[in-house]
Amino acid sequence: MLALRIRAASMGHRALKQRCPFSTSSPPSSNNGGGGRARNLALGLASGTILTTAAAITYINNHVGGSDGLVRTVSFYSLAIPKYIQYRAHMIMQSPDDVWDELHAETSKAGLDKIMELQGFYVKSGQMAAANIGNAFPKIWQDTMSVLQDECPSEPFEVVKSIVESEYGCDLHDVFETFEETPIGAASIGQVHRATLKRDGSKVVVKVMYPGVENTFRGDVRTIKMFCEVAQPVHVAPLIEIEKQFMTEFDYVLESQQLDKVRKNMMAADIAGDSSKLCAIPRPHLDLCTKRILVMDELNGNKLVTELKNDMNRQMERMNHSLEKFGGDEEEMQKSFTKEFALGENGPTSEQYETLIKLLDAKRRAVNAYAALYNYSVGLIPGTKRKEYQGKSSLPINHAKLIDDLLHIHGHQVLVDGVFNGDPHPGNILLLGVEEGKPQLGLIDYGQVKTISKEERLVFCRLILALADDDKDGVVKALKEAGYKSQKMDEDIMYTYARVAYDEDNETLTQGKHIQLFMEELHDRDPVEHLPQQYILASRVSILLRGLGHAVHQSRSGAKAWRPIAEKVLREEGEL
Repeated sequence: MLALRIRAASMGHRALKQRCPFSTSSPPSSNNGGGGRARNLALGLASGTILTTAAAITYINNHVGGSDGLVRTVSFYSLAIPKYIQYRAHMIMQSPDDVWDELHAETSKAGLDKIMELQGFYVKSGQMAAANIGNAFPKIWQDTMSVLQDECPSEPFEVVKSIVESEYGCDLHDVFETFEETPIGAASIGQVHRATLKRDGSKVVVKVMYPGVENTFRGDVRTIKMFCEVAQPVHVAPLIEIEKQFMTEFDYVLESQQLDKVRKNMMAADIAGDSSKLCAIPRPHLDLCTKRILVMDELNGNKLVTELKNDMNRQMERMNHSLEKFGGDEEEMQKSFTKEFALGENGPTSEQYETLIKLLDAKRRAVNAYAALYNYSVGLIPGTKRKEYQGKSSLPINHAKLIDDLLHIHGHQVLVDGVFNGDPHPGNILLLGVEEGKPQLGLIDYGQVKTISKEERLVFCRLILALADDDKDGVVKALKEAGYKSQKMDEDIMYTYARVAYDEDNETLTQGKHIQLFMEELHDRDPVEHLPQQYILASRVSILLRGLGHAVHQSRSGAKAWRPIAEKVLREEGEL
């Protein structure tokens, strides 16, 4: 449509040129003389102006969401373009670390202010920085943007109540016995409130979509895409797929159905369910879900990252350390925690954690036995202070196992079910059962569910095995089967792309360069013409989970983590 409009505009200009008296190819003038020629020129100019204006209006409406979107685009570019130039200049100058730290601090603060001002998709972008997707964001950026995981701006309760009553066509309290006015969370497209159902007293959470958010989101994504087309073309193809998937978030009926399907798949695989399973996934109340309202059972837990930080603080206090001792620097405290047990740069393994937990549990039981003996003897004397018992919540959480479990859960969704959550960022991962000493993952938010066919899954399984075996020929073959195309089909670059997308992103692989600069260099050497769209969200899953692993010093090879699942699938299909 846009192309047709622009072509129409250009045709208007050509027609004007044919009528123009100053053109060498102008037709003979009419008997009206100069006045007629002037009128013809004026009409031509008017026609050209109208057509050009129509094309411009169409472009603004289609690409940035109308006049409001244009204002948002200009606001975004007013920060993004100068800062991008500044960053590129410092890359060229190879500025020292202290200069970079100052630039990161200044820019991340300005970026957060802009996100809070504009909201929309920019909130999602900030969450990506907080989650350290692709291990691409400096610690300063992660810390600055971390507030977006829990503290996004929210709408007043009056707005929420109006939306709920409009969707249901009745009073809010005809459906809900209680409905907390203060949201327990807010995200880029809506916010969440605790409630109880009037019909049976079930404790639920209610997601309510913000008014007008869909148009805002579309304009924001296209704004960022246009920026990348000029500044960072390597990101355009993934953004196109992400744009498609984000657009499915604006129908909570669809999301509730996706949630229900993934939940049933996970329960059938004995992965989701009660506290003995790897994870819990909330049950949606399908009959109460509308385009703008999603009702599901409540999972009682906090964000995974929050609980892991709390756990680290508890264990450091147990060793008579504190965050204050490290000047409030959690990164330094984490390094000290790792060093304390001489467990290497990548933190304790799952087995090492289990050994530590068993030792501390034995100590806890001994302390409790002594406390019981004391309390039922000396403690019975009036005025004597009784000794406190230590609960299981005092024991460390096995950080390594949680990362392994997350990779296994999502690997099963991708490789076995072919139905998976394409947005497992830290804000969508809870940790339940901490107080009971039975930590369990809670997985929420299924607005971006991707489905891939059996044939696509088998190709992906072969790619995972080749990456895990460091089989370059196998990786290249699988990528070609998947439909990967680049200008030169350089096999070295194809192999490296696959490693970064689906396996790992360490400094050895990126030659010590920042991941952004490294990927741009790959793109310059052999521009990608077609990325297998069906696998882009699978890459996002791998990158998100690996980013979470980096954040808690539990880095992983995505391919090696998914290898057992891929082998099982291929064996069942007779390929192994």
